[in-house]
Amino acid sequence: MRSVLFAYGAVGHAALEELLAMESDVALVVTHDDSPGENIWFPSVAARARDAGIPVRVPDDVNGPAVQEQLAALAPDLLLSVYFRSMLSRPVLESARYAALNLHGSLLPRYRGRCPVNWVLVKGESETGVTLHHMDEKPDHGDIVAQRRVPIGRAQTALGLTRQLAAAGRSLLREIHPRLVDRTAPRIPQDHTQASYFGGRGPADGRVDWAAPAESIRNLVRAVTHPWPGAFTGFRGSTLPLWAAETHPAWTGSRPGELRLIDGRVLVATGEGALELCALAGRGDAPLAGAQWWVENGVRAGEQLGEPSPAKSLAHSAVAPDVSRVKGA
Repeated sequence: MRSVLFAYGAVGHAALEELLAMESDVALVVTHDDSPGENIWFPSVAARARDAGIPVRVPDDVNGPAVQEQLAALAPDLLLSVYFRSMLSRPVLESARYAALNLHGSLLPRYRGRCPVNWVLVKGESETGVTLHHMDEKPDHGDIVAQRRVPIGRAQTALGLTRQLAAAGRSLLREIHPRLVDRTAPRIPQDHTQASYFGGRGPADGRVDWAAPAESIRNLVRAVTHPWPGAFTGFRGSTLPLWAAETHPAWTGSRPGELRLIDGRVLVATGEGALELCALAGRGDAPLAGAQWWVENGVRAGEQLGEPSPAKSLAHSAVAPDVSRVKGA
């Protein structure tokens, strides 16, 4: 089976590694340039493909005539998209003689759209997974081929969960590939009444609203901690990144954002309970333990972090669907 792989990021790289391990006939890899200013912590799909002798294309317009002409010449049986950041047009999808499939980082139909690994943590889910599904012109909408479930531990961060999803994606591809080759893979319609959509996230979405419950803020912190930009708050007129946190009971008479040092722990009052600041940014953004940060900055009990936002933050609000730029990434 001849395939063309559209891929990027850690999960895209893992999918390419699995296809190579299975000696699959990958005729072309289509990927992205790295975005300026992005923290590139994951291995390069383009570099791995070139090392394996596979042609690589990094188009300005993945749906343009040049790409369509190359796909027509290759006549692939399968198009496989894995964490590719652009939607593929119908002419591109129809260049596949057998199927155009996407590997998405959630258990569809839930968490369609961008950044599912971050969103499931923000929302406090205990389980997620990967879904291989047929692509159509709507994001993460087509029939399901196979899924693999992944548990989410309470202490799991986005980095650890991404690595779990990459391993699950490899395992799923290894299992289903023979049925793709002999064209006996299942095709299960999604229950669209159960679908949920989430849009892209940016660094500004990490701002903490101390009026939110402590558990919701803890989930936000672990969802965007290193290598993501991090959750943050205001302190003495500057931005203070938060890298790790845990929940505790609140003290009597506390107000959201108020700081206390209790039994050697730096606690912040929230709208429900208190949050321990386990790791914060020190000088040069190096992580600093909460108690050390307190001492080095001469923090006083009763000082305030940030100001409660008049609008609910992403830590605990219902998020309006944004499907204008979503993709199974």
